[in-house]
Amino acid sequence: MYFDKPGKINTEQTLKLAYVRGKALGIKEVAVASSKGDTAKKALEIFKGFKVVIVSYHCGFEAPFEVVMLDSVRKYLVDNGAIIVSATHALSGVERSIAKKYGGLYPALLIAETLRLFGQGVKVAVEISIMAADAGALSGQDIIAVGGTNKGADSALVLKPANQSDMFNMRIREIICKPRAF
Repeated sequence: MYFDKPGKINTEQTLKLAYVRGKALGIKEVAVASSKGDTAKKALEIFKGFKVVIVSYHCGFEAPFEVVMLDSVRKYLVDNGAIIVSATHALSGVERSIAKKYGGLYPALLIAETLRLFGQGVKVAVEISIMAADAGALSGQDIIAVGGTNKGADSALVLKPANQSDMFNMRIREIICKPRAF
């Protein structure tokens, strides 16, 4: 499925398409990007019967020492069965800091830019699967990975996840949906 434009207007349809495809393939795990928790709450409603892993920004992403997702939202998500992962972006990490200070493009940033050729949401879906794998939140079996552009969800993939140290063992098996224009 291709959306006419990116963004949160596609969130519900992205999650529903991803759920249907995951069920058809017998997949049991979904990783969903969510910064403030809105997409996460919607994913919990839709992905009944799945292990739901919510991946959020690391502390300090928007401002030093500040957490993006409120504790009350985290509590709600965990109380409703989600696993929460807050981690440094797998495809930028410390390289972003070096690039900001000294300029240049480094390997992880180059990988991120290459994935953005498919759209920001596809890059995010790949990245959060690495972050969830590194946190020990995934089994290693194929998953559904859901990402978005700015807010909400607009891209969903079927992929075999991998840890950061083995990133090139990841396999993007299917693109369920993404924006056509971005």
